[in-house]
Amino acid sequence: MLDIIQNLASQTGFATLGWKNYVMLLVAFFFMYLAIAKGFEPLLLVPISFGMFLVNMFPSIIQEGGLLHYFYMLDEWSILPSLIFLGVGAMTDFGPLIAYPPSFILGAAAQFGIYGAYFLAIALGFTGKEAAAISIIGGADGPTSIFLAGKLGMGGTLLGPIAVAAYSYMSLVPVIQPPFMKLFTTQKERLIKMPAPRKVTKLEKILFPIVVTLVVVMILPTTAPLVGMLMLGNLFRESGVVKQLTETASNALMYIVVILLGTSVGATTSAEAFLQVTTLKIVLLGLVAFCLGTATGVLFGKLMCAVTKGKVNPLIGSAGVSAVPMAARVSQKVAAEYDPTNFLLMNAMGPNVAGVIGTAVAAGTFMAIFNVH
Repeated sequence: MLDIIQNLASQTGFATLGWKNYVMLLVAFFFMYLAIAKGFEPLLLVPISFGMFLVNMFPSIIQEGGLLHYFYMLDEWSILPSLIFLGVGAMTDFGPLIAYPPSFILGAAAQFGIYGAYFLAIALGFTGKEAAAISIIGGADGPTSIFLAGKLGMGGTLLGPIAVAAYSYMSLVPVIQPPFMKLFTTQKERLIKMPAPRKVTKLEKILFPIVVTLVVVMILPTTAPLVGMLMLGNLFRESGVVKQLTETASNALMYIVVILLGTSVGATTSAEAFLQVTTLKIVLLGLVAFCLGTATGVLFGKLMCAVTKGKVNPLIGSAGVSAVPMAARVSQKVAAEYDPTNFLLMNAMGPNVAGVIGTAVAAGTFMAIFNVH
């Protein structure tokens, strides 16, 4: 009987977990608090935090044969990130971008954070592939970060910290962006009212995903999984003839994938893998990339404001990161602080959608550089 009791006691979490596991449990509880009490992107943070909670009590759940191991394999194979893009395309109206093509400039400008962080990561001792996988965090795009990290062979080492950092910054867009938006703009610029985007025809909306896929994939074939799925979802939406597919991609399928992706991402944060100096570097580099991307987006917005003689509100430049539609909502929120009658949301959606495409292109560029398919 004593042997049975000792055997049972040795199998409890109290006997098998170390102090690092308890630290990670506190981090998991903090993420749960942000999601539930503060409402910071609960669709992302609730499954991520619970996956983190599970793996640090029962590490075997992410090891081969464990339940979340098979979820994680779908991340490494780039299946879940591509399906997320399908859902995003089905949910998103590309009309504001079509109505004002210069929005592409702001979406491209916000990608400077990615390339700046790439060279900084190399300076800190990371290899080229590691630097590329880390720098893509600057797009505030969790699925693309997971996609690129998997393609560059970071699945066994850096994918977990990269994914958690990317999704964390996606969730914290309303906290991180406003200070930079206010720092680089004047009150006069923030008060600029932009006219509502012109009405886009149905033909334009149908042709847009086809043309973008043709142009982008012909130039960078490596972008096909992400850009292709994004545009397929949008074609579902705009064609008007496959409502069932649109509803499935933007609702049921999207939420199923978010559960699998979020939980498996959280489960990559075992104490042994996560509490390292390298992880701290990744988190800090991701923050630098995101802040730099926000800043360059706003600064290019100021440039467009000057070129158009005050017709463009620079606040929409911050929406050039890939966090759609969160970044566009932040542009609207900051503008409304200074003038409650100023409605920038639809204008900000143009750069925001351009940012999604821009981050996918950045990922495809890195894959082409390192000859990865």
